[in-house]
Amino acid sequence: MRTRPATALLLPVAFAAAFTTTPAQAGVWQPSPGHVQVPIWPEGKVPDALPDPKPESVGPPPGREWWPRANDVSVPTMTMYPPTAPNTGAAMVVFPGGGYQFLAMDLEGTDVCDWLVSRGITCVLLKYRVPGSGPWWDSEHDRRVYPKVQTALQDAQRTLGLVRLHAAEWHVDPRKVGVIGFSAGGHLAAATSTHFDKRSYPRVDAADDRSSRPDFAIIVYPGHLWLHEDEDDKTRVQTDLRLRPDIQVTKDAPPTFLVMAEDDQVDCVEQALAYYLALQAANVPAEMHLYPQGGHAFGLRPGKFPVTRWPGLAEQWMQGLGILSAATGGKD
Repeated sequence: MRTRPATALLLPVAFAAAFTTTPAQAGVWQPSPGHVQVPIWPEGKVPDALPDPKPESVGPPPGREWWPRANDVSVPTMTMYPPTAPNTGAAMVVFPGGGYQFLAMDLEGTDVCDWLVSRGITCVLLKYRVPGSGPWWDSEHDRRVYPKVQTALQDAQRTLGLVRLHAAEWHVDPRKVGVIGFSAGGHLAAATSTHFDKRSYPRVDAADDRSSRPDFAIIVYPGHLWLHEDEDDKTRVQTDLRLRPDIQVTKDAPPTFLVMAEDDQVDCVEQALAYYLALQAANVPAEMHLYPQGGHAFGLRPGKFPVTRWPGLAEQWMQGLGILSAATGGKD
């Protein structure tokens, strides 16, 4: 897929230097030419780092059609994509999905940045740590695993602080910084939206003094939210739409836009319903769009089902928040 070349990429000099002096690894996911990914943590300061991580790789297991998924990410990075349309001052941090096992860096990453920058929004693509960095399904033992420390949340909080720390350099309004997540990344967007009162790691530097609360959130086919998601279909109580205990919504959660297909066989529609109802109960502005067909992982790519037109609705929603103007938003 094509990614627009950056017209200007303003990055913290220390981070850029740290990245460029890191030995290159074969098979590590890289952005398109003209963009630079940089570590979000100073060298030796990654909290709860694995003692002997597997080397990062890119691509699916052998025998499957190739696509750019990132595997075994132990050095989380961010890649900044400046707007190609007139700058709105808004920025969004993008959380790709992948079940907290890998990261879908194209469908739920660079595709999203292409859309955002074309609407005048600065895009920050986060390559957060995987696997096991959030709630994940252990198919070998047929159970969901909640890690003692959700390191993906640490990476998300850190990145929001970095965006605000460098807002002036990047021509971003620190009061217009949002998040967008897909599937497991949707859970991460919800977790970031509800865990901002304190960092989940010890302070590292000035970036951690900035707020990690998103100003707005877009959550697309999320998983790991509904309390009963892992119970048997025949016995679970469909009408009990409570959230899992790691997600506690308060009145200070950001305005949220939700999208989901009712025939999603990976993450059931109750995931979005549970989060929407919790937002409503807390009097948080929320807009939800449910579609009868579309399945899972439809991303932003045009398809035969109406669900794939959701970006236009999201743009109209962002207009209502004052993030986009009528001239830049509301297009299919």
